Amino acid sequence: MPRMTTWTIAPEPYDSPVAAALWRTYYTEVSDRWYLLHEGRRTSTEELEREIAAESGAELAPPVGRLLVARYGGEPAGCVGVRLLDPGTAELKRVFLYEGTRGRGGAARLVRAAEGAARALGAARMVLDTRSDLVEARALYTRLGYRETAPYNDSPYAEHWFTKPLAPADGTGSGTEVWRTSA
Repeated sequence: MPRMTTWTIAPEPYDSPVAAALWRTYYTEVSDRWYLLHEGRRTSTEELEREIAAESGAELAPPVGRLLVARYGGEPAGCVGVRLLDPGTAELKRVFLYEGTRGRGGAARLVRAAEGAARALGAARMVLDTRSDLVEARALYTRLGYRETAPYNDSPYAEHWFTKPLAPADGTGSGTEVWRTSA
């Protein structure tokens, strides 16, 4: 009989030790992919520290944002951020799962929980940017109903921009979610 493992997704302070560990792993992975593709090398420690320092995470704090952390079987597994760009538009940020938890439906759960958090913040639309080398992310967003759109920012790392209208809030989806899955 398969063992039931629980995914939980709940708000987390952007400056918590759990958030810091997730972001360090996230930035290491996405920076390494970028530098390997564009310069044929891994990210230097100095470059990684600059990237981490430049993104404080404060934009993901209430009342204009949320950081959500996924736990799989009670252990931190990933994160996603949401921040309001304007009263009706939220931006999806830092969708990430530790490598060992990928392939178990966590990324889609994170994005759906982020959509709920965005609705709770009053957003009617979600936007995001991503890079060409993050093919898994682009496939996930497309599968979840996001459509490529014109650029909405001038980020030097953005190569693809997506948008999705959000269904009106129904009183659920505050960003705290629990799922039980077979492991």
